[in-house]
Amino acid sequence: MSNSSSITQFLLLAFTDTRELQLFQFWIFLGINLAALLGNGLIITTIACDHHLHTPMYFFLLNLSLLDLGSISTTVPKCMANSLWDTRAISYAGCVAQVFMFLFFVSAEYFLLTVMSYDRYVAICRPLHYGTLLGTRACVNMAAAAWGAGFLTALLHTANIFSLALCQGNAVQQFFCEIPQILKLSCSHSYLRELWLLVFGSCLFFGSFVFIVVSYVQIFRAVLRIPSDKGRHKAYSTCLPHLAVVSLFVSTGAFAYLKPQSSSSPSLDLVLAVLYSVVPPALNPLIYSLRNQQLKDSVWKLMSDSFQSATSCPP
Repeated sequence: MSNSSSITQFLLLAFTDTRELQLFQFWIFLGINLAALLGNGLIITTIACDHHLHTPMYFFLLNLSLLDLGSISTTVPKCMANSLWDTRAISYAGCVAQVFMFLFFVSAEYFLLTVMSYDRYVAICRPLHYGTLLGTRACVNMAAAAWGAGFLTALLHTANIFSLALCQGNAVQQFFCEIPQILKLSCSHSYLRELWLLVFGSCLFFGSFVFIVVSYVQIFRAVLRIPSDKGRHKAYSTCLPHLAVVSLFVSTGAFAYLKPQSSSSPSLDLVLAVLYSVVPPALNPLIYSLRNQQLKDSVWKLMSDSFQSATSCPP
C-alpha cells in the first residue's frame, strides 16, 4: 500500500512487451503525429497568411488546429519515447502535467466546437445579422471563453485528482495519464470528491452537446428551405465538416468514458483511448479540407508559392 506522497513516478500501460512490435508501434505513432503536425500546421499557416480566410469560421478553425496540435503533442511523444527506450515510467510531475494539459486542450476543443456550431447557425439561419453577431471582438471573446473554460476545467480536475490519497500502487492502465485510470488508484473512500466534480463537468458537457444538436436542427431546417441546389451544396460544404468533427470527437470520447464497467478491459480501453485522443487531431485537417474548396485552393496556393520560392534561383 502506498499513498500519493510516496509516489515519485507512475508506470504506464505498454501496447506490447515484444521489442519488434514496440518499434513498429513507435513508427505508427510517429507517422500519425507527423500527419497531425503537417495537416494542422498547414491549416494554421494558410489561414494566417491568406487574408481571404480572415473570417469568423476560419478564425475558429485556426484555434481548433492549435488545440489539436496541443492535445496530440501531450500524449503521443511520451508514448513514442517509452516504446523507443522500452520503458513504462513517467514522473509524478510529468503525469500531473499530462493530465492538466490533455484536459485543457480537450475541454477547450469541445467548448470551441460548441462556439463553431453557433457560428454556422448564425451564418445560415441569420445571415443578415452575421457581421453584427460575429464581429471581430465577439469572435475573440468567444474563442477566449472556450480556452478559459478549458483551462478552468483542467485546473479544477487536476488539483482535485492529485489531492486524493492514492493507495492502489502506481500502475496506470493506460498509455497516458488518464483521470479514470488514476481514480482506480485512489482509496475507495476518497474518490467521491472527484465524482461530484465529474458529475458537474458531465452536466456542462451535456449542455454544450444539447446546444450543438439544437443548432444543427435549426441549420438543417433552414438548408432544406433553400430553393437552389447550389445554395444547399454551399451550406452543406461549410456545415458537414464541422458536424463530422463533432461526431468523431463526441462518439469516441463518450464511448470511452460511458461504456459499462463490465465490458471494460485493458485492451479495449487502450484502443478507445487511441480513437478519442490520437485519431481526431490527425483526421480533423483532412475532414475540413475535403469539402472546403476555398481552403483547399488556399492550401495548394501556399504550397505552390513556397515551392516556387524554394526552387527559384536568385539573379
